[in-house]
Amino acid sequence: VQLQASGGGLVQPGGSLRLSCVGSGILISRYVMSWYRQPPGQQRELVASVNIVGEKNYEDSVKGRATISRDNRKNTVDLQLDSVKSADAGVYYCKAGLRGVAHWGQGTLVTVSS
Repeated sequence: VQLQASGGGLVQPGGSLRLSCVGSGILISRYVMSWYRQPPGQQRELVASVNIVGEKNYEDSVKGRATISRDNRKNTVDLQLDSVKSADAGVYYCKAGLRGVAHWGQGTLVTVSS
């Protein structure tokens, strides 16, 4: 099982980013797919999730700015984040979860700076 995250990098405040996570050896359609982030020196936190029927949940600080989407045919889950703030910086991880079983991707770094 592998979850490969990509799309991180340097983004300016107010800009947008799009992260993508592709699964191999796993059918993401069977899992709750989530994006987490870990800001520097802080704990990992949930950013957004989408369950197997497409219901979405967002952390308060990204509501209205984030969109999580899954494409079961491509076996991917994406996170679009607009109006990026300095507090959005960190390592972003995708996670596939099902009944207490969790598979994590390797993380992709997002740096917010002008």
